Amino acid sequence: MTDDTAPSPVRLKAVAGPGQPDPSPALEALYRGFEAELLVPLWTEIGDLMPKHPRSKAMPHLWRWDRLLELAGEAGRIVPVGRGGERRAIALANPGLGGRPFATPTLWAAIQYLMPGENAPEHRHTQHAFRFVVEGEGVWTVVNGDPVRMSRGDFLPQAGWNWHSHHNAATAPMAWIDGLDIPFSYLTESQFFEFGRERVASTEMGTPDRSRSERLWGHPGLRPLSQPESPSATPLLAYRWVDTDRALADQLALEAEGHAGTVSPGHAAVRFTNPSTGRDVLPTIRTEMHRIKSGASTLKRQEVGSSVFQVFEGSGTVKVGEREWSVKRGDMFVVPSWAPFSAQCDPAHACLDLFRFSDSPIFEALNAHRATTIDGE
Repeated sequence: MTDDTAPSPVRLKAVAGPGQPDPSPALEALYRGFEAELLVPLWTEIGDLMPKHPRSKAMPHLWRWDRLLELAGEAGRIVPVGRGGERRAIALANPGLGGRPFATPTLWAAIQYLMPGENAPEHRHTQHAFRFVVEGEGVWTVVNGDPVRMSRGDFLPQAGWNWHSHHNAATAPMAWIDGLDIPFSYLTESQFFEFGRERVASTEMGTPDRSRSERLWGHPGLRPLSQPESPSATPLLAYRWVDTDRALADQLALEAEGHAGTVSPGHAAVRFTNPSTGRDVLPTIRTEMHRIKSGASTLKRQEVGSSVFQVFEGSGTVKVGEREWSVKRGDMFVVPSWAPFSAQCDPAHACLDLFRFSDSPIFEALNAHRATTIDGE
């Protein structure tokens, strides 16, 4: 018998059923012994612990951008940004995850809102992060003293344990989405956090058109010889929309000319990568941009691991599991693990652009990733 006087959280009940032992007083007595010693037999749990395919607790869900922006603006008027709260970030809470601020079991997604002239104080954390800008201009994120411009369509990754702050040099508020692996770090109990300076130096509050990281690493196919190491996360702090847009447009143009270039008819896609390795930008997060031309659809796919999407431009229809939604610019939605997903662009729009981030690198590192296209779709 354990010396711990707290009640055992283990609760077992003898129930008749396939693969279960016949209920009896002896079995009930055995289960009471298991409870007292904090033991759980596999035969009572195998259906939940070892299902035939992933059964995510996360649910498909859609958040409307108009409503997110409205609530973030109200928060901007009444909730200060400062030491302690650190960020005016409002996280998506998946309805299947018990009210936790988690979009999926491994991914955090939030809208962050900064008022004109405001500064979000410096800190660092081991969780990997990025920012994606769907609206606005005029905010800079300062990473290890390097000011990085944030503009519509820009993707800004940031590896864990780097100092960072934000400042809004514009005359209007600005909102963007944050993506982090907070739930994964929380689950694995591996997180660290540290406060930085109350105020960053005036020299770091500049507004350069290009950050130092872009000047060093932002040249396609060219690696600076002064940087012989290959960091596990990208050293490039900004991936500009002009380059992403051109890459997607070129894929569709090649398809129109009869050449290979798209992942399926009318569906162009790119993955943001670490220029020093060609791998994902962050060890735990994969990021992509997808463009579906007018009237076209993606293939219907399902894969191990979860994803969060944001509509960058256009409108269309998305199907996630048994759910179907009409979506437009800014809307965000979750695709749980192994849930079938497809998207179609509204014929009234030139394209449907979707920003996607997922936890695929985690499962690939564990040799547990699997993906399939559903036949006939």
